[in-house]
Order: sequence, then structure tokens, then C-alpha cells
Amino acid sequence: MALKQKIGTVVSNKMNKSIVITTDTRYKHNMYGKVMTKTRRYLAHDPENNTQIGDRVLVEEHSPISAKKHWILKTILK
Repeated sequence: MALKQKIGTVVSNKMNKSIVITTDTRYKHNMYGKVMTKTRRYLAHDPENNTQIGDRVLVEEHSPISAKKHWILKTILK
């Protein structure tokens, strides 16, 4: 089974060992054809508190670490 991976931008690192990342998905509106952007926020586990706000990161799906954390930090891409 392949684990899902996502690339996103860190928007918050205020929690201990946790970060919030956002991913943007661009899609075309069905009726009007306008290209729109959908933003989704994910909580990810950052065990060493290495990330800063604005970093591009790669996160991977993981078994639940807490009630809302299901992703773990793999690498910082910047």
C-alpha cells in the first residue's frame, strides 16, 4: 500500500512538535469555466521543531498521532 504524500506551505508552528500546512488545489468551475483555488489545512507532526513559517515541506500520511494529526513531516523543501 502506497502512503499518500503532500507538498504544502507551513502557516503555523506555534504548537510543540506540530505544524499547520496548507495545500492549494486549482480546478476549473463546472459551469462558468473560471479557474479557482481551494485551500486545505492539515496538522502534521514535526518531532524536532525544525520548520519555520513559509517553508515548503513534504508530509506523509501516518497512523493517527492525536485527534487531528494524521500526517508526519518527511523533508523540508524550502
